[in-house]
Amino acid sequence: MAGRVIGAKLALFVGDQLATLQRDGTPGLLWAGYWDLPGGGIEAGETPLQCVLRETHEELSLVIDPGLVSWGRDYGTSSGEISWFFAAQVSSEIEDEIVLGDEGQGWALMSVESFLQNDMVVPQFKPRLGDYLAGVASVNFE
Repeated sequence: MAGRVIGAKLALFVGDQLATLQRDGTPGLLWAGYWDLPGGGIEAGETPLQCVLRETHEELSLVIDPGLVSWGRDYGTSSGEISWFFAAQVSSEIEDEIVLGDEGQGWALMSVESFLQNDMVVPQFKPRLGDYLAGVASVNFE
């Protein structure tokens, strides 16, 4: 039996840098204050791709063309729930359009090296980004 999709994240390359968000510092929040990638929980009736594109718009005010999403993979958890991880590339000029939504303390463009070496990045996204960078075969996510 297939797992339940719970959410999706996007490694959004703006030029050669990753768009990141600093999570709220609310006590009790998982990974409070850590740097995160756009994305979040899936809503009823959404595909993982629709979820991550909606969340990216809500969090960074960016409308990303689904055709720019070049890679996607599901990462099942021990509970059988599935979290998707996608990657997309946009022009560096889109930086001027980024506006933080109502979640998070701020946003930043971060080099891949800085992201992978930062101790304050949500840890599970480092190996997932590494999978993408290593050229792991993508799956059909439509």
